[in-house]
Amino acid sequence: MKSRDTLIRLKRFQVEEKRRRVRQIETMVAEFNRMAVDLDREIANEEKRAGIADPGHFAYPTYARAAGARRDNLKRSIFELGSQIDDAKGALDEAQTELAKYESLEGREKAQERTHETAARA
Repeated sequence: MKSRDTLIRLKRFQVEEKRRRVRQIETMVAEFNRMAVDLDREIANEEKRAGIADPGHFAYPTYARAAGARRDNLKRSIFELGSQIDDAKGALDEAQTELAKYESLEGREKAQERTHETAARA
């Protein structure tokens, strides 16, 4: 019985670890989105200040060009994190299903033990 309790604690730990991983990725995506919005704002300000909004123009601000490249990298990272978060959520669902299975087995065993104890007393 103790081995089952240990196994259930292990499964609960795994579920919490996978839940933390999902939250961590979601936090990263939110932070990257915020940074991309900030970069968009800075690019727009720099273009307005320079009076040139065409990145192909020879006098396009260097800072705006660099900020645009950084923003594009962030958007690529956000896209790649999308698949990671899907994988992490799938692993979390599997871990939760497995935990529920073991908890259900434990519940049945405890119910059987109570039945046997009640029958032994009678």
